[in-house]
Amino acid sequence: MEDVRSRRGADIASDHHLVVTTLKPKLKKNWTTGQSALQRFNTAFFRDTEKPIEFKRALSNRFQALQDLLKEEETSVEDNWKGIKEALTLTCQEVLILTKHHHNEWISTETLDKIKERKNKKTVINTSRESPSTNGAYRSKQTSEEEH
Repeated sequence: MEDVRSRRGADIASDHHLVVTTLKPKLKKNWTTGQSALQRFNTAFFRDTEKPIEFKRALSNRFQALQDLLKEEETSVEDNWKGIKEALTLTCQEVLILTKHHHNEWISTETLDKIKERKNKKTVINTSRESPSTNGAYRSKQTSEEEH
């Protein structure tokens, strides 16, 4: 809803008023099931000395088989592209392996421990009635905050 207005019209001895709204329709997302369209492969394996050689060998074998298949049949450009794409993705899946999405934790356990420690010191300060212990707890809290 973008805007809502009440229109007072003719007095007909009723407590109802005309309400006019402007709506902005939203289309629902159509989620697809199965594998995502974008596949990320672990390219860090290319830093290893053996993986690039293995990848080149497997890819050349697939392209050779694809080339032999395309020579036998007359195919369109779309079919050629599908064959090339399939050869690349299958070779990457075999040699490089898909990467898993790793999400970093937004708060570390050290931070949670410090929060808990600070909370405990605050409760000690708030619950104590004697001023010397309050001052001591407050000072220790201040020094720990200044260190971090």
